[in-house]
Amino acid sequence: MTKIIGLTGGIATGKTTVSTILRQAGIPVIDADQVARRVQMPDSIGLTRIVKAFGPDVLLPTGDLNRPALAKIVFNDQQARQKLNDILQPLIWDEIFAQVTALKKQQIPLIVLDVPLLFEQHYDEECDQVVVVYTTPQIQLERLMARDHSSEKAARARIAAQMPLTTKIARADYQINNDGDQVALQKQVASLINQLKSK
Repeated sequence: MTKIIGLTGGIATGKTTVSTILRQAGIPVIDADQVARRVQMPDSIGLTRIVKAFGPDVLLPTGDLNRPALAKIVFNDQQARQKLNDILQPLIWDEIFAQVTALKKQQIPLIVLDVPLLFEQHYDEECDQVVVVYTTPQIQLERLMARDHSSEKAARARIAAQMPLTTKIARADYQINNDGDQVALQKQVASLINQLKSK
């Protein structure tokens, strides 16, 4: 019996770090961001649909997606963001569950789905349990500004574009607090792995 664990959090809360620790522990992690990049590669259905919806300015001369140009459009416009999600999410969903099916055939006991929009796109309904990684709003803001070299205004806009962390925390089976250092995080993830394996 394979258990599917959903992993999510807010932007810059440390979800990717948790994902890496789980991988290092030998647990397969399907990363929605990596899948999203694959379905937007040159000549893919995803990229063709994006260009049709948002125009040729979202393409680089190489034929690759111009991510900063697309981000600029969608982060400031909810309708544009919804349009992008409508294009990409079905493609991402199909690819993720194709990978889940392949892993289930190998009788892998635990599979982690690392999905930023876990609740928004209803992946939680396909998961046995959900883990949310969170920080205080101030730490989240500081980390995002440092990571993306962005202004406070731009960082706040990106955070505001997501489902509130408090909502995600309330809906999760497990919560990982990433206010501290790497050692504290490693301990929490080790404890999480023990709990997931023992149940």
